[in-house]
Amino acid sequence: MNQNVIITCAITGSGDTVGKHPAIPVTPEQIADAAVAAAKAGAAIVHLHVRDPETGAPSRDPDLFRQTVERIRASGTDVVLNLTAGMGGDLTLGPPDDPRALDEAATDLAPWRDRISYIEALRPEICTLDCGTMNFGNGDYVMTNTPPMLRKLAEGIRAFGVKPEIEVFDTGHLWLAKQLIADGLIDAPPLFQLCLGIPWGAPANTTLMKAMVDELPDGANWSGFGIGRLQMPMAAQAVILGGHIRVGLEDNLYLEKGVFASNAQLVERAAEMIRLMGASIATPDEARARFGLTKQI
Repeated sequence: MNQNVIITCAITGSGDTVGKHPAIPVTPEQIADAAVAAAKAGAAIVHLHVRDPETGAPSRDPDLFRQTVERIRASGTDVVLNLTAGMGGDLTLGPPDDPRALDEAATDLAPWRDRISYIEALRPEICTLDCGTMNFGNGDYVMTNTPPMLRKLAEGIRAFGVKPEIEVFDTGHLWLAKQLIADGLIDAPPLFQLCLGIPWGAPANTTLMKAMVDELPDGANWSGFGIGRLQMPMAAQAVILGGHIRVGLEDNLYLEKGVFASNAQLVERAAEMIRLMGASIATPDEARARFGLTKQI
């Protein structure tokens, strides 16, 4: 069991949750305010996406990331920033009768440099590296991250001095990540996020979380999460298996059945659970020391 647990809060994500929750953070100000509140509630790390302020749709606009990061840094709140680098790999095929008729509005396939341009500019301590391709949900959308693309992204992130958080949604993603490490593209100690319960990746259950943990390379740091109602059970399971946890509105909208949550409330609930398990909550500086991070200036 992990005795000193790092909490990451995933503030808003890129999912279709606007309209499903009365207060999903959308604007840079709202996202930054939610991040600061989560940090004050006990999150050592905040994981950030941005959204179009007018529509609420997911975005990879570098200026929106800049505005959000600048607001958090200007607040004086000590928190580790973890920016997504997962945008720009969105492929939405046409229907089964004509799969080559791509949904152009929903497809966003960007060059690798564009996908991490704001990582280079803003230099967060962590950014994500979605380490694989998968069917994502029940439509025609495919999250695409080919091995050549991942190698270029990993090279770029390493050159910027940013720690990649290796997002693995299934066991094959973990296999590919281990190859990138073996190839010298990701520095030790590697940091993994085990993402469970997203259709159609690995289901969120004890057996599969433990199986993935058992396959991690020696010396790896890791966090894990489940989505929806399994957010807290999978967080507890991660602590028991020796890992860290992620909570937040990106993965779950509710504090309990029928009661909408805020990011800070989910962090508070997770922190309470960790303390009841007999463990402590890690500070941002403890997270930096554990994960081998360089504090941002």
